[in-house]
Amino acid sequence: MHSSLVQRLSLETQLEDHQGCVNALAWNSKGSLLVSGSDDARVNIWSYESKKLLHSIDTGHSANIFCCKFVPETGNDLVVSGAGDAEVRAFRLSQSSGRSFGGPGIEQTAVFRCHSKRVKKIAVEDGNPHVVWSASEDGTLRQHDFRDGVLCPPAGSANQECRNILGMLHMEIFYCFWVVEVFPWQTFLRCAYRGYGGLLLGGVWHTWRATCLDLRSGAKKSLADPPKQCLALKSCDISATRPHQLLIGGSDAFARLYDRRMLPPLTSSRKQSKAPPCVCYFCPVHLSDYGRSSLHLTHVTFSPNGEELLLSYSSEHVYLMDVNNGRDTTARYIASDVPKRMILAPVLNGTKVTVTSQPINNGYVGNRKISSWLRECKELLEDAQKELEQQNSLYAIEVTSEVLDAGRPELDPGLRHDFLCTRATAFLKRSWKNDAHMAIRDCIEARKINPMSGWAHVTMAESLSQLGKHKEALDYAMQANFLDPTNHELAEKVQYLREKLAAAEDGKNSKKNDGESKLERRPQRVRSLSELLFRTEADQSDSSQDSRRAEREDSDYDDDMDVEMEFEMSVSGDDDREAEAGLRPGSLNLRVRRRGAASRDSSQRNSSSGSPPSGMQNVEVSPQMEVAIDLRQRYVGHCNVGTDIKQASFLGTKGDFVASGSDDGRWFIWQKRTGRLMKVLKGDENVVNCVQCHPFDCAVATSGIDNTIKMWTPCAQEPSIVFGGVAGPETADIFNLMAENQRKMRSQREISLPFELLQRFRMHDVGEGTVHPFECTQS
Repeated sequence: MHSSLVQRLSLETQLEDHQGCVNALAWNSKGSLLVSGSDDARVNIWSYESKKLLHSIDTGHSANIFCCKFVPETGNDLVVSGAGDAEVRAFRLSQSSGRSFGGPGIEQTAVFRCHSKRVKKIAVEDGNPHVVWSASEDGTLRQHDFRDGVLCPPAGSANQECRNILGMLHMEIFYCFWVVEVFPWQTFLRCAYRGYGGLLLGGVWHTWRATCLDLRSGAKKSLADPPKQCLALKSCDISATRPHQLLIGGSDAFARLYDRRMLPPLTSSRKQSKAPPCVCYFCPVHLSDYGRSSLHLTHVTFSPNGEELLLSYSSEHVYLMDVNNGRDTTARYIASDVPKRMILAPVLNGTKVTVTSQPINNGYVGNRKISSWLRECKELLEDAQKELEQQNSLYAIEVTSEVLDAGRPELDPGLRHDFLCTRATAFLKRSWKNDAHMAIRDCIEARKINPMSGWAHVTMAESLSQLGKHKEALDYAMQANFLDPTNHELAEKVQYLREKLAAAEDGKNSKKNDGESKLERRPQRVRSLSELLFRTEADQSDSSQDSRRAEREDSDYDDDMDVEMEFEMSVSGDDDREAEAGLRPGSLNLRVRRRGAASRDSSQRNSSSGSPPSGMQNVEVSPQMEVAIDLRQRYVGHCNVGTDIKQASFLGTKGDFVASGSDDGRWFIWQKRTGRLMKVLKGDENVVNCVQCHPFDCAVATSGIDNTIKMWTPCAQEPSIVFGGVAGPETADIFNLMAENQRKMRSQREISLPFELLQRFRMHDVGEGTVHPFECTQS
């Protein structure tokens, strides 16, 4: 997809037939058909050529449909759907008696009821017509093989022993064809039909053993913490080029990459097992020790070539990661590396920055002279610094990013240092969510180039000060003052940080004393959901609460909050959890406790039972040594706080652009390499959740809270981009829109509960039949 086509994207038509929010979109492999799933519990099949509805399937789901897919290599005949009723259903279009609402229509081919909570995502593998995967909020990823049967007992059945927790494939082979598949370490043949999943290695046929992926105890609060709670899965994807690679995203900050061939043997689906180790974690380093249960992923996906992936976070931005982390060792980190980023050191890790450079032949870059390109860069730097003086930080960030991230030849080290420090200063002045962390990244790179840079040190001090790291900020400010002792502003900065540090220490000691006295008077207890959601007017009118809320909005994180909340729901089959004190079968419990109390309780239990600390129970995979991959690019401007199904997608056959829906009813398009915002389009009256690019053509389908599907093609008469060109009406006042979206994400402090829990709670408090079964929900 060329940028000139992106600039002309405009609304071509709307597909109208659903009676509820459209939560899922997917193209078939050839791009001739589009499937959609909705809150009206129907799956619709649309023709891309005629934009007409071909089939409308009454699925029989009793709750909102969240995902749907065409099953590959079935001639577009088999369609699967997953919904909030915890069921996965399959339908054959060839068994249709015509489009029908309520009457005879397409009958279901298979029903899988092995999940116990909402099914949020379905994944299929190119070339495999027999197997689909479903990710659920019950913490399991299940494989459904149509050859093993088309029915399974419902959750809670006495004879339930579902074998579909990623249980791998048959041993026998009836018919197959062979295709060559090249991996980085080996080339082998792969069977594409019956017995799919086997390997022919050295003339011997091998099959993958029965394996399982149970993450019911797999969630992590930080990279250093061992997994404990249930990881409610929100999204999954299978690499198109390496189908053994499986990507998982859920209710914590970490996307996980698994190799399906390395998963442990299948035991029992009813017993909660230890979470298996993954190949690698993916998480921006500044989110890896966030420690808050509210941060979670809403969507994960591979790029078309399988070399990159996108992570979309709730109340956060969209991030680009490299799957092949061996190309850039600086992107890899472990838990102990995280705090080192903020500690003053002569030269971080003793390394120098390395920049991938484009070959320069005889003083030319392509058909341009290197001298003219460097002269242009200096002019751009001067322009960025002038705009920064005029408080136009957004333009300064765009200009510097265009040079630093565009993959052009290596800059002169001094010039690159100035670009990094200028962008870091612009990040601090813009002050959008996590901009201070982005400034820290640039300052670290600038200090690698020039460890004696006063500019880098003072900017680092300001970044840390914005994050409340006053002790570390003071160290950098003192070093900057040492490097430039004649600068009186630096001396004043040092004194200011000393006062802030002393005030912070006094406040911490006072809060600690107050907290200990409160704990003595009021021990930890389990509150009812009614007590949380329906507080008295006296509680809500507390003036001190308003002041505390205002203070929290000035910070990216809720570090000043004293308590944390855990929601625990006992489901059928969780015998161990039901045995805990205060938990009743099928009950919903809210535990409010002081921060850190959970870890202290756990350590006390381990000590009393004589068991080793949690970090020593699994010596072979220590959380302290687990590897994570940092971001390569960040995409900002949209808002993602209202839904947990918001997608981020690659656009084009090469994935040169990135797109995401937004809570403001628009969808955003960025240039993948530089993060530059290219286009903003109005796609919904409320929220855009789904953005799916056509597999070959320059066309994009979007949907959200509205009942319609929008089809976008390059049909505009004039090009329109955000930063220049002929601005269309949809980009008017775009900068204020982006700033407002950031304000919403930074001030988002509401408690979000799973929909089925709120629905269950409401059904206890209202009369029967007063809750509409298909009302649009933002989850």
